[in-house]
Amino acid sequence: MKKILIPLVAFMFSGFLSCVTAQTLTLEECIDKALEYNKSLSSAKLKLNQTTFDMKSYKANFYPQFNLMALDFYSTAQGDFTIEGGHLPIYNYVESAGTFVPNVTVNADGSYTLNQYADFPSQSMKWKLKNIFVAGISVMEPVYSGGKITTAYEMSKLGVNMANENIRLTESEVIVNTHEAYYLAVKAKEMGEVTRSYKTLLDELKKNVEGAFKHGMSTRNDIMKVQVKQNEAELSIQKADNGYRLALMNLCHIIGLPLTSEIDVVNSGVQKESSFPMEMGIRPEHVILDNKTELARQHVKLTQSDYMPNVAVGATYNYANGGELAGKKLLNKGTASVGVVVKMPIDIFGGSTNKVRSAKAAYQIAQLEQQDLDEKMQLEWAQSRNLYEEAQTELNLCQVSLEQAAENMRLSKQQYEVGFETLADYLETQTQWQQCNAALVNARCQLQLAYVRLLKASGKLR
Repeated sequence: MKKILIPLVAFMFSGFLSCVTAQTLTLEECIDKALEYNKSLSSAKLKLNQTTFDMKSYKANFYPQFNLMALDFYSTAQGDFTIEGGHLPIYNYVESAGTFVPNVTVNADGSYTLNQYADFPSQSMKWKLKNIFVAGISVMEPVYSGGKITTAYEMSKLGVNMANENIRLTESEVIVNTHEAYYLAVKAKEMGEVTRSYKTLLDELKKNVEGAFKHGMSTRNDIMKVQVKQNEAELSIQKADNGYRLALMNLCHIIGLPLTSEIDVVNSGVQKESSFPMEMGIRPEHVILDNKTELARQHVKLTQSDYMPNVAVGATYNYANGGELAGKKLLNKGTASVGVVVKMPIDIFGGSTNKVRSAKAAYQIAQLEQQDLDEKMQLEWAQSRNLYEEAQTELNLCQVSLEQAAENMRLSKQQYEVGFETLADYLETQTQWQQCNAALVNARCQLQLAYVRLLKASGKLR
């Protein structure tokens, strides 16, 4: 009965940290919370909104641009002027000429003498500005801009694609970080369970040694050897508990919960080999690099468009009202106009040529960087695959080693109980069993992390 109660007590003690009030979170739940909370991901989504709005604004350049104008002002400026009077000649109709001719006589010196005339009196007029209102509407439609509008729009679409891929990349990074934090907590929790199981074995062994000592079949030195191992196990348990608490705090930080939140984790197991990615897919980094290179190429075209002819057509309509002349309104009518604008920059000192050359050099640099980073991603994928295969091999070996250590400990216990093996040898087999258990826990977690990193390197995580 005592042998049954000891493991039961150990199991109840191992669950002390995960009290009934703790919230048990699965890996999938933690990933969802991390994706919802992560500030870098939120920023990436806002960047997508920004680039989408930019793309729409560039697209609007294809359509006519309308402008409304209105001006209203009041002025107290006023004045007057006089039109001087005089004699006006009278015209008579001459049938032979078929027209009207003035009734004048030409003098010898070339001057004229009016035979008949009418008097034109002097005229004085006053003017006032008072209130003047001017309003108008104009429309301008670009006909040709050297490809600037089209190129800018294409570049804005590339920006949207890059923002989308950046979200995908950020999500994959968040998922990997959440996996690492989660399995760090799982590892710390299982290490504590392994250490407590080892402590349970030592407690049972100590009771047996103490019983043998009472009957003169053992020495106090044997009791002290077991006690030393118990003390070491107690310290290991404390370290495991502290590590578990810190791991949970780190997980809370990543998923956006208060650091003191009562949570617990469960091991969701190792991914099956059937889902092993056999080849590298399209990673978000690769798409971003492609878009960056294409962006550099489009920048060359945009730079060239600055030195191409620009043609636009436009029309305006204006209405003016106000002013006063001789007591009557001076302005009260609308006017319309249509025009064509042509602008052709002239490159005299080679400014345009050098700018285009600079843009082409930047494009070549982007191509080289893309080739270099593509090769590095291939190497990263190959390395991740090797690490995953190594982790699988390590897990298999750890499972075999644990089975052998358990069998070795069972045989050693039998040999010790019949007196054919020393206590030190039996303690050594227990220590080996505990180490193999810990190695197996570590191997399981490392395999899971290696699998996730391989998925990320393969571009198949998100």
